[in-house]
Amino acid sequence: MRETLAWIAKATGASDVRKGERIQSLWSGYGEIFRVQLTGAAMPTAIVKSVQPPARARVSDLGHARKCSSYDVETAWYRTLAGQCDDACRVPALIDSQVGKDQWLFLLEDLDAAGFAERRRDPKGLELDRCLAWLAAFHARFLGVRPEGLWKTGTYWHLATRPDELAAIDDAALREAAPLLDRKLRSGTYQTLVHGDAKPANFCFAPGGRAVAAVDFQYVGGGCGMKDLAYLLSSPTGGAAALEPRHLDAYFGYLRDALAARAPSVDASALEAEWRALYPIACADYYRFIAGWAKEHWRSDGHAQRVTRAVLRTLS
Repeated sequence: MRETLAWIAKATGASDVRKGERIQSLWSGYGEIFRVQLTGAAMPTAIVKSVQPPARARVSDLGHARKCSSYDVETAWYRTLAGQCDDACRVPALIDSQVGKDQWLFLLEDLDAAGFAERRRDPKGLELDRCLAWLAAFHARFLGVRPEGLWKTGTYWHLATRPDELAAIDDAALREAAPLLDRKLRSGTYQTLVHGDAKPANFCFAPGGRAVAAVDFQYVGGGCGMKDLAYLLSSPTGGAAALEPRHLDAYFGYLRDALAARAPSVDASALEAEWRALYPIACADYYRFIAGWAKEHWRSDGHAQRVTRAVLRTLS
């Protein structure tokens, strides 16, 4: 820790660095995220994401390899592309990063101090609209950008990285259709970068939900923007399903505005038509992962099953 604090001091110009509260531990014990208090720096605080796989991690394990790759991807994201995001798709600024043997360190802007101190477990209304607008701006900003250094195909549930979950699916029709779902999503004309883990916990809100920023870019990569939308809106509740058309309309309204500002030469109507058709495919692709990874959840989620069966019927 002493070396880490010295590195932070050098990166920020602080005369003194003190470790503050732990914000959260990382998945499977791979490290932690914590706040540091800075004296004599341009900012009073910063956030450190410190990654070091546990000793029990097996080098030959597919899950361990996927996690390590995800931190390489996050490093590439912050170093090469994060700076291209503006207030419409706000992300924390990278102050510095360091990669060593089985260790990744990210020194990031403190979004709480920047005015995004609130979190929502289940955003609704204006708050959910802010998330939809963020995704639309992000997808418009990176439309057609090649995922150099990132996941070739983004999202943490991508089929090629989840063979164990595929094999665990009980439904033979869904298991056999999985490659076709993936192929349809990858073969669309309009490809962008997807956040890859766009859940409510990865959005940070300004007071009253009037603005939002996003964090956690381990699974950012190429793909159809509908994958992010399907994940954000996934819910087994009937009420959420009933509101889905309204959320889709809101997203595409924001997307049209973002494209008009960023990529006016893009045929927004053609893009919308393609992505609307791919939205249920993206939902079924995510539910395919759930069917193998969280079987009890899948069995109790009638909405997910109905959506998936309807999609499979269109493929037959």
